[in-house]
Amino acid sequence: MQPETSLENLPPYINREKSLLEFNRRVLAQANNPEIPLLERLKFLCISSTNMDEFFEVRLASLYELRNDPSARTQPDGLVPQEAIEMLSEVAHDLVNEQYHTLNNILIPALEKEEIRFLRRNHWTDQQKEWIRNYFIQSLQPVMSPMGLDPSHPFPRLLNKSLNFIVSLEGKDAFGRTNGLAIVQVPRSLPRIIKLPPEATDGVNDFVFLSSILHSNVSNLFPGMTVTGCHQFRLTRNTNLFIDEEEVDDIMSALQGELSSRQYGGAIRLEVSDRCPKNMYEYLLDQFDMDEHQLYKVNGPVNLHRLNAVPDLARRSDLLFSPFKAKSMKSPTSKVKQTGLKLFSRNKQPQTLFDQIYRQDILLHHPYDSFSPVIEFLQQAASDPNVLAIRMTLYRTGEKSAIIDALEKAAKNGKEVTAVVELRARFDEDNNIQQANRLQDAGVNVVYGVVGYKTHAKMILVVRREGEHLRQYVHLGTGNYHHITTRFYTDFGLFSANPALGHDVSKIFQQLTSLGDTNNLLVLLQSPFTLQSGMIDRIHREAENARQGKPARIIAKMNGLQEQGIIDALYEASQAGVKIDLIIRGICSLRPGVPGLSENIQVISVIGRFLEHHRIYYFENSAGEPELFCSSADWMRRNLFSRVETCFPILNKKHFQQIYTEGLAIYLDDNRGAWVLQADGSYLPKQPQPGEAPFSAQNWLIEKYSS
Repeated sequence: MQPETSLENLPPYINREKSLLEFNRRVLAQANNPEIPLLERLKFLCISSTNMDEFFEVRLASLYELRNDPSARTQPDGLVPQEAIEMLSEVAHDLVNEQYHTLNNILIPALEKEEIRFLRRNHWTDQQKEWIRNYFIQSLQPVMSPMGLDPSHPFPRLLNKSLNFIVSLEGKDAFGRTNGLAIVQVPRSLPRIIKLPPEATDGVNDFVFLSSILHSNVSNLFPGMTVTGCHQFRLTRNTNLFIDEEEVDDIMSALQGELSSRQYGGAIRLEVSDRCPKNMYEYLLDQFDMDEHQLYKVNGPVNLHRLNAVPDLARRSDLLFSPFKAKSMKSPTSKVKQTGLKLFSRNKQPQTLFDQIYRQDILLHHPYDSFSPVIEFLQQAASDPNVLAIRMTLYRTGEKSAIIDALEKAAKNGKEVTAVVELRARFDEDNNIQQANRLQDAGVNVVYGVVGYKTHAKMILVVRREGEHLRQYVHLGTGNYHHITTRFYTDFGLFSANPALGHDVSKIFQQLTSLGDTNNLLVLLQSPFTLQSGMIDRIHREAENARQGKPARIIAKMNGLQEQGIIDALYEASQAGVKIDLIIRGICSLRPGVPGLSENIQVISVIGRFLEHHRIYYFENSAGEPELFCSSADWMRRNLFSRVETCFPILNKKHFQQIYTEGLAIYLDDNRGAWVLQADGSYLPKQPQPGEAPFSAQNWLIEKYSS
């Protein structure tokens, strides 16, 4: 419960980027949680580091882009960009300090007790020094390119997030030059942490940082000169891409051109060793035209994410989560014969996934259910002689994707295959371009969605001839068709032969490929057209029911909530007496618990072993027919107005109950991984009440699906 303070004076909306930093604080808290296995805690520290990188590269970078626009304001809280930058800088500095405190004062001592040691230079034995010196000479020095700074060698152009060293020198080089300063750029191919072999140390898991190895041997790079200082640093740049889609003729070519320059965007953050002298970091700030509030002094390696290699190198399974194997669906024969079987017949025993789906919708809950049925669905469609067409959206697929293999095979087998590939999926652009080219080479019709709108919907449509009829089979999901992320992202996926769903999915694909309209959708809600208004209409309905004394209830689960129209509707519903529970993993701009505004709204965030990724929307609907939707869309402005998204109703009563229970109800009971959003924008961990047993929604699901 929030304390009794003057909450009425708080602004109605929480800053989006500040809320994002608070999410990262909750991730970092997992690294401090003694109930989590130790190497998993180290992984959470690495995740928090990666999240911070993206915060600077994308979110803070976007604010820097708007600094000179006098009309620019943050949404929905309305801050001037410079005000937001200053506020966020203070929070970010505090969070970075907390990261390094966690590493140095909590994780490293705990790991040392488990004989996993990070050896400091001043503690190396003679044996270790000898091996490290030889390693430097043989493996590092040949690929290093130190650059002395002089009129012939200006300050080099540094890659985004690359590891670099600034070195101060005395004396003259072979040409009699007295440079004074040099830059050493470290190739990204080199490991940032090295495990010492048995011949180098007595420890089983002894590690040294690459930065320590270079520090101790840097003089070898400057023969005849004296190194008086060596300090690591890392520059984070703006990685936002700008493409004027109205002006370009070929979005793929334009995007490829932008990708080549992404690594050299404007400077946003400078990380340096906390031992770097003032004159050195001021010199660097000047080189990158940065202010001192963009400087981050760190006590440790400048890229904590590279510690992610330690769990694999240490080989200590006892310090990791117990292995979890996703539940496999009982499926019919995955290989469809090309002849000798009337595949459209409905025998007592289903012969294909299509037979199963025809009989009853199939619901998958990832990662507890295996993702393999989705791949099998496409593989069977590729081989089935009665399948005429396959259409699919691809936002993130990953490399070496079995889904791409299946689509490629289907096209080669003469199916009409259309792939809507979103080239602008952030940080997956290059991979998506490669996959698009591969699909085109196989004969797949590849389109890139709609100008000005990212295609974020998760849809597959298979058109199959069954006797004298054509039947449409669909898969709709809340998450990406990515074989890796489905192992640790929580998502629902639905297979169905429901004609209304098939009709609507087919209409949306026609819209994406031929630019037609979708005004006559039967059951789906779609961004940017009807999803936001459809949600607001239902929120208003609950409010009106509450005013009339009828049962009224809203439960929603998503990754982020920021769209002002929906927030205002939720505030209105709260004031009407609707009980509202929101389960929001990340960004939340709604301010709960404010008297007269939002006292009937509770917001929780669940952080755990898996990344909570469901989008689920429940409305009580006092008419006796409660509504439940799953969606690819969060309640963010970008999802509701700048993307093509789908929101689909759950029509099967059994699946309705399963999603309600597994996706909503048990999360409201969670008191081990849940955090409660306070009115001031901070979060407090939810604790078991007196007499209440500890309960984790994710652990409950793991146990259920493992039995």
